Amino acid sequence: MTLQTRSLPTPLDRLGLALPLALRLGLALALGLALSTGTRAAEINTVQTDKSALTFVFHEMGVAVDGRFTKFFAQVSFDPAKPAAAKATIDLELVSIDAGSDEANDEVAGKAWFDAKQFPQARFVSTAVKALGGNRYELSGKISIKGRTQEISAPFTFTPKDNGGSFDGAFVLKRADFAIGEGIWADVGTVANEIQIKFHFLASAGK
Repeated sequence: MTLQTRSLPTPLDRLGLALPLALRLGLALALGLALSTGTRAAEINTVQTDKSALTFVFHEMGVAVDGRFTKFFAQVSFDPAKPAAAKATIDLELVSIDAGSDEANDEVAGKAWFDAKQFPQARFVSTAVKALGGNRYELSGKISIKGRTQEISAPFTFTPKDNGGSFDGAFVLKRADFAIGEGIWADVGTVANEIQIKFHFLASAGK
């Protein structure tokens, strides 16, 4: 009977066995670092107001009239992987309204409408964000105008872009709930009660 002997691994053999293991460990470490970095970068928290828009549409005598607000400040904290933890605050300068002409702007900023001298800002503070599937979400919160506060909900979409993304959505606000348009302007037959607010916010992940 012939005895078979097994040679002991040489240092080169050991190196050959160790290299694949080291590569696997290195790849695993690199992947873990990439994932943790990606998680931190996923939180969107810096709104680029110069590339964002806050607009509105209402009907006067059955004719659609649109406009926009040019000065607002928005704060967001949004991670697509954790939408329930999202937060948003928007402060809007009411005198920054652009309703199509200087005369219209002065009228709407006046006492019967926004009364911007006494109530210069409108404010929205979120209370909840709910995922609806895909890139669709629903934002709920409280909006305050002219000293009155109401709960609203607004569906929106989030579209990833580079190191951030865009938020696009709309909701309907009833002006009578905030005494926007008093006296002769309280008649919703002339100026409709419903005002559609649209928003487009471009935001990025801050450092």
